[in-house]
Amino acid sequence: MTATQDRPVAVEPGPEETGREQHPQRPVLELVPSTRREDVEATTNLTAGQIEELGRRLDAIRDRVLAERGASDAAYIRGVIRKQRALEVGGRALLFAGVLPPAWIAGTAMLSIAKILENMEIGHNVMHGQWDWMRDPEIHSSTWEWDNVSSAAEWKHSHNYQHHTYTNVVGKDRDVGYGILRLSEEQPWRPYYLGNPLYNFLLSIVFEYGVALHDLEVEKLVAGEKPWSRVWQQIKSIGRKTGRQVFKDYLAFPALAGPYFLPVLAGNVTANVVRNLWTHAVIFCGHFPTGAVQFTEEQLEDESRGEWYVRQLMGSANLDGGRTFHLMTGQLSFQIEHHLFPDLPSNRYAEIAPEVRELCAEYGLEYTTGPLWKQYLQVLGTINRLALPDGRR
Repeated sequence: MTATQDRPVAVEPGPEETGREQHPQRPVLELVPSTRREDVEATTNLTAGQIEELGRRLDAIRDRVLAERGASDAAYIRGVIRKQRALEVGGRALLFAGVLPPAWIAGTAMLSIAKILENMEIGHNVMHGQWDWMRDPEIHSSTWEWDNVSSAAEWKHSHNYQHHTYTNVVGKDRDVGYGILRLSEEQPWRPYYLGNPLYNFLLSIVFEYGVALHDLEVEKLVAGEKPWSRVWQQIKSIGRKTGRQVFKDYLAFPALAGPYFLPVLAGNVTANVVRNLWTHAVIFCGHFPTGAVQFTEEQLEDESRGEWYVRQLMGSANLDGGRTFHLMTGQLSFQIEHHLFPDLPSNRYAEIAPEVRELCAEYGLEYTTGPLWKQYLQVLGTINRLALPDGRR
């Protein structure tokens, strides 16, 4: 997308391209009929000129960081990968002595942390293309395959393309509810949604499977809008990746422990559940607490670069915490900055967050942030309210 384009249109990659799909450096939107541009100006009290000026200032932040990338950034991601691998090796080794409770607890804790780091700070960000500039074939969005049941190719389509292009747009962003939950008033209520709290609890435990399956778009298959051939292709991809993960964590490593098969199996199951619960909490707190705004498809009409930025600012929320906390969230505690600049190295989000916050204050936009416990209680409140037909955010 360039500054001279008035109406850019994104072309969704075909199934055969999803393995190479990366988030574009300057996201553009597929446009839909009906105009709601005045909604943005009315909601923010900003003129069109102010919105575009805000966009230019945010572009300047992004361009500066891109120009500054260098050895210290490369050293950061390589250091995180080394630490993550050391934690995984150490955790699995301790689990082999898991018949002793202290060893089992320590090993499970180390393996849980290793899985969180691999999924959030490493896998998620590497597959966004944040480190492609290093030209390292081992740390590149086109080659990285993470420790998760979602295949990299399918995830990059549902996340990098659909979610980051249509952030919080009901009906376009499938992360709004993951095809399971009612998380917006724009979603018509059905008796099924009375189970919202239960569905959310179950989803949090098996979150990696929910993420893997939600891109199947079963409702489109039922409606005849998606061919069985494409769904079957996705199912086979998910099946292959799930099979490898199940074999590794639940058969191979426990079998290596011989008579201690069960303690190792229990440790691996626990580590995966801990990772799922943590990932679910961080992601939901970045998108659905009080203050995070949702949008309709009509509001995308002729959306400019500046308006795209405003939508990211209004639809995202940060989490307060220290350096270690931010590392454990994969820097997604800076969800606002990540949605604004998904292709910047994650270690730079803490650096630019004060600038983004100052811009929000200058332009009268809310910069939603708060502690994890508070944001998560707000998310649960929303899920419970929207389980009812008159539930309102």
